Amino acid sequence: MNFQQLRSVREAVRCHFNLTDVAAMLHTSQPGVSRQIRELEEELGVEVFVRNGKRLTGLTPPGVTLLPIVEKILLDVESLKRVGEDFSSELTGKLSVAATHSQARYALPHAVKDFRQFFPQVTLHLHQGSPKQVAEMLLSGEADIGVATEALVHYPQLITLPCYRWTHSVVVPKGHALLKQSEPLTLAQLAKYPIITYEQGYTGRSHIDQAFANAGLEPEVVLTAMDADVIKTYVELEMGVGIVASVAIDDERDTNLKAIDAGHLFEINQTRLAIRRGAWLRGFVYRFIETFAPTLTRLEIEKEIEASSSRT
Repeated sequence: MNFQQLRSVREAVRCHFNLTDVAAMLHTSQPGVSRQIRELEEELGVEVFVRNGKRLTGLTPPGVTLLPIVEKILLDVESLKRVGEDFSSELTGKLSVAATHSQARYALPHAVKDFRQFFPQVTLHLHQGSPKQVAEMLLSGEADIGVATEALVHYPQLITLPCYRWTHSVVVPKGHALLKQSEPLTLAQLAKYPIITYEQGYTGRSHIDQAFANAGLEPEVVLTAMDADVIKTYVELEMGVGIVASVAIDDERDTNLKAIDAGHLFEINQTRLAIRRGAWLRGFVYRFIETFAPTLTRLEIEKEIEASSSRT
């Protein structure tokens, strides 16, 4: 048994059983991939994949059981490499951060800039995706750190740490009727207008829906997006009233819009940072985390990792 065989199995699943794509990912030939898989199956004494002729079409029941073990072995091997790298060169390497658009656009830039000043020889890769995709990138080892508001706590394979709390704001064009009232905005007043806000599962959308539901209101959501900038664009076109994260309000850029605080209307949101359980974090990873969320010191993170290990 060798690591190339295990990689062939893992990539076959990731590439939806297309061996041509697997060969390209592993920089080898398709017959070579087929041979690695077959040799592993012979050694294990079971078939890992379902076949239709020479084509792979899925995982067998033993394959379903084996896949998480294969993935863990390969991730542990990557951790071993990082331990060596951490001691051989503390100031060089690669850091991969997965985040939702709102976090990448509004929360991370200052941390990225400061980190680059301290570690100019560390290559930083920033991946954007949905909260689910952020979690999946962490679990696959593609990302070292994940940052999102929703979904991360639902993955027991991840350690999640609170970073900061934030609220929503309502954005409207200049001169909008909601700007002319003297009393605080209510959900009933807001529900009279078409709503433009985040897609399900993004940036506190669940708290928005829950607030209206608790009030017995059904707002007309006419457009959703995962990007606050997109939401604000359509608000400028007067297609509706926007609900966005307060951090997404930029007075210098959003000159055609006005923001109304909605912190009293919707539950406060918690942005979390996540790492994969069992992952080895290089020294500069801890430094990046602390730059982004100063309360998450290396000592605090290591305490959480130790506590997490004792619970499993």
